[in-house]
Amino acid sequence: MAKKRNEDEKGKVYGLRGETTPQEISYTLESNYMPYAMSVIVSRAIPEIDGFKPSHRKLLYTMYTMGLLTGARTKSAKIVGQTMSLNPHGDAAIYETMVRMARGNETLLYPFVDSKGNFGKVYSRDMAYAASRYTEAKLAPISAEIFRDINDMVEFVPNYDNTMQEPTLLPTAFPNILTNANTGIAVGMASNICSFNLAEVCETTIEFIKNPEHDILSTLKAPDFTTGGELIYNRTEMEEIYKTGRGSFKLRAKWRYDKKNNLIEVYQIPYTTTIEAIIDKVSELVKAGKLREVSDMRDESDKQGLQLAIELKRGTDPDKLMQKLFKLTPLQDSFTCNFNLLIGGNPKVLGIAQILEEWLAWRIECIRNQVFADLQRKKDKLHKLKGLRKILLDIDRAIAIIRETEEESEVVPNLMIGFGIDEIQAEFVAEIKLRNINKEYILKRVAETEDLEKEIEDLEDLLNSKARIRKKIIKALEEIAKKYSEPRKTEIVFDADIEEFDVTEQVEEYAVNVFVTKHSYFKKITPLSLRMGGEHKLKDGDEIFQTFESTNGAEILFFTNKYQVYKARLSDFDDTKASVLGEYLPAKLGMDEGEQVVFTCLPGDYSGNLIYVFENGKVARVALSGFVTKTNRKRLTGAYSAKSPLIAAFKIDGDEEFVLYSTENRAIVFSASALTVKSARDTQGVSVMTLKTKYKVCNAMRLSESSIQNAPRYKTKSIPAAGARLNDEDRLDKQMTLL
Repeated sequence: MAKKRNEDEKGKVYGLRGETTPQEISYTLESNYMPYAMSVIVSRAIPEIDGFKPSHRKLLYTMYTMGLLTGARTKSAKIVGQTMSLNPHGDAAIYETMVRMARGNETLLYPFVDSKGNFGKVYSRDMAYAASRYTEAKLAPISAEIFRDINDMVEFVPNYDNTMQEPTLLPTAFPNILTNANTGIAVGMASNICSFNLAEVCETTIEFIKNPEHDILSTLKAPDFTTGGELIYNRTEMEEIYKTGRGSFKLRAKWRYDKKNNLIEVYQIPYTTTIEAIIDKVSELVKAGKLREVSDMRDESDKQGLQLAIELKRGTDPDKLMQKLFKLTPLQDSFTCNFNLLIGGNPKVLGIAQILEEWLAWRIECIRNQVFADLQRKKDKLHKLKGLRKILLDIDRAIAIIRETEEESEVVPNLMIGFGIDEIQAEFVAEIKLRNINKEYILKRVAETEDLEKEIEDLEDLLNSKARIRKKIIKALEEIAKKYSEPRKTEIVFDADIEEFDVTEQVEEYAVNVFVTKHSYFKKITPLSLRMGGEHKLKDGDEIFQTFESTNGAEILFFTNKYQVYKARLSDFDDTKASVLGEYLPAKLGMDEGEQVVFTCLPGDYSGNLIYVFENGKVARVALSGFVTKTNRKRLTGAYSAKSPLIAAFKIDGDEEFVLYSTENRAIVFSASALTVKSARDTQGVSVMTLKTKYKVCNAMRLSESSIQNAPRYKTKSIPAAGARLNDEDRLDKQMTLL
């Protein structure tokens, strides 16, 4: 019978028999979740200073050991299989990593994998890559710059099963962290690094090495992407990104107009979107009646590259249509930067200058490691040659010692004793072939000794000279830029030259009648349709409580029982008929559960005021200008005070008189001019009607709309006041409330 496991001081969750014991959440997080989170951050999702994640590094190093830097392409399936010796996450994950690094996929600006076959496209969601058994790959020529002198430059560690060694980093001879886009989502943090043009990065790095105060924006103009397009340049935004490593900028598509066929051809799109996302959004807008200028859109992408065709209706201005598409679709998109990378195992968000500083320090260390390893090899060789030189002075004696030694194991000790050399030198001499004991060999070895001494002296000077190492880095960067640089793919356009789409100019203006029901249904009906239609169709128990006459382009505000206001345009709603229920506002506006509309108004130019009447007898006068927003926010919280239930609300443009009714059968008439205009939307207001404990305000309306016959009876010299008891002729046949 199995024995139960003993509980430790924190307690185990499960025993062998399935029993459970309580466990503190802090212990669970510390013992289970934190190791997982750290593993994802340090060993999976965040790139390091060489610009690679572990999965990238393992794949490329495997291809390097397979001889694919200079050899012919081989099947991708073979590469994937070999990579599993370093990366145990499965063939699908490894192949997907290879796809994103391949030239054919166009994810990287400077791909490291030279591919053959269908590797899909980064700009297409549905263009799937072929299986690994059908495609072939090798390392691209630029990969030579990330493997040169790798054995001497970086540290090697055992792989997951301790059967082979792998590098901790790849000694990239250029700042690869900036030249290729990299995205990663870890636990509690993420990384999103945009790509830059190689020539600009190399030039900037060279200038930064020469002068750490170099103006980076003067040489590193802006990011560059494989999909091209246009980058809308704002210097302030770019300076913020370069300085802090955080921020965003806008990318938009490139297009041309085919006048003969009356269509727009989009041939470059933002790096952040796909052709399917663009087509889906355009189709959605066409169905909603917001893109009446478009008759058809299709994907014409082929082996020559990306192309989207947008057929226009007759009379459409292509420039204005593209402005509209940039505003409403992913044809213009934002790239959010988060330059988060691992430095010494710690995640850090760095600006461009800081990244270059860290890369330079790391690259100097790589070169020092390489120089030190080369120096040690030359010193070892010189040490052996010095021993050989001693023996060559009396070669006959050496031959005699070897010949007279009875046992092979005694040859090295006897040479050490006979010539005063150490074991390494004696072993080297003993291994010399008999054919090499001639004058020519001796003279060459002596000359080589002199050359080695000069080389060692030069290497020691290089090892101790940061200036010489920096010159070496600069020279390598110049050669790389000359050999691998390409023209920019993403064109830079200045934001001052961009004409923004104004939605108000594009909305078709015509007269409309608006109806809002107590159950939050909304109808927008043209006057003609209203005259031709019959009675309003309403749900059981529902009724219309607000109506407006306006135009299609007007804004409208919806106030809800959750103290929020939703902004929209009448053009956002479809024209309908009286014979339908209309659109359900909570669903249309994305309201919270249980949220209902209690008041609606057309703000116009936001020059008027709102009057809020609360159940506790207080009334607030709020400036409509408080609801103006500079951005396209659709929902504003704190639309009115939550201290007491809202009984009624009114929009006024000047001074008006209102009537408040209480459950004590009293009424009070007051003027809006008696209330001070407040800028805070959620102000509690001032007391207008004093109420006894068990009574409350039950209704409010404009005096002109009430049944009050003797208004002076209910007016007071000052507020608050209790009001006067209602006469029979002033009573309402039916009291209406909002709530």
